[in-house]
Amino acid sequence: MKSQQAFKPTFSFELFPPKTDAGMEKLKPTVRRLNEVGPLYFSVTYGAGGSTRDRTLETVDWLRSEGIETAPHLSCIGLHKEEILELLHHYRDQGIHRLVALRGDMPSGMGDTGDFPYANELVEFIRAETGDHFHLEVAAYPEYHPQAQTAGIDLENFKRKVDAGANAAITQYFYNADSYFDFIDSCEKMGINIPIVPGIMPINNYQQLARFSDACGAEIPRWLRKRLEEFGDDLDSIRAFGLDVVTNMCQRLLDNGAPGLHFYTMNQADLILSLWNNLGISARA
Repeated sequence: MKSQQAFKPTFSFELFPPKTDAGMEKLKPTVRRLNEVGPLYFSVTYGAGGSTRDRTLETVDWLRSEGIETAPHLSCIGLHKEEILELLHHYRDQGIHRLVALRGDMPSGMGDTGDFPYANELVEFIRAETGDHFHLEVAAYPEYHPQAQTAGIDLENFKRKVDAGANAAITQYFYNADSYFDFIDSCEKMGINIPIVPGIMPINNYQQLARFSDACGAEIPRWLRKRLEEFGDDLDSIRAFGLDVVTNMCQRLLDNGAPGLHFYTMNQADLILSLWNNLGISARA
């Protein structure tokens, strides 16, 4: 963890673009509540193959109109150079200096992978076209990408993104801090020396979390699954127990030198703000 202890901790929030105008109006007061605690930035996801392009742009445009530091996601799978360039020029004209560069998932039924099958190629392209204008975040997987053949191959893929010009990384969420610590140790042995910020998912609805975790390869430890299953449909108990579990894990991460936390808000404020306050992040930041 020595490599991570050298970096100043950063704390940020992630949003997904609402699908409707009503959803956008509902998101605005949530963002304003979250922004009051002073995160470094808000990231905004970008659907597979550009499926949320217009809604992502709308969300980013509104955040910038509020003077909020914003890091749009840019998922390259299924897109071509001209489309990527158009987005880069749009974001640069908005005064945006931070992007989250991802491969993304291939939408069902789409056969064209586009010009960038892998995220390292996207990072190389952004650097070639815009130099150092953008601070580039990439994805990391402490429990390894679900499509990776081996842990070693996944680490090599991560190193390619770093060597291509990534400034920092955000991890997939996890509930086992040791997986993060082991991942950092492996990265250090490979000479990787960028901030690798843990992605944090609050526990709000166990059934939804279990489905999502099974799909994306994030492990919910057996002991945690069993405890959450005991609560059944008692959402208040699930949230209270989950808040304690995630708070304790985050505290351990920070105490051991993690360079901040990136919260997956799911466009909700209450649990995120409870975590923020439990951890005393305003004082840390």
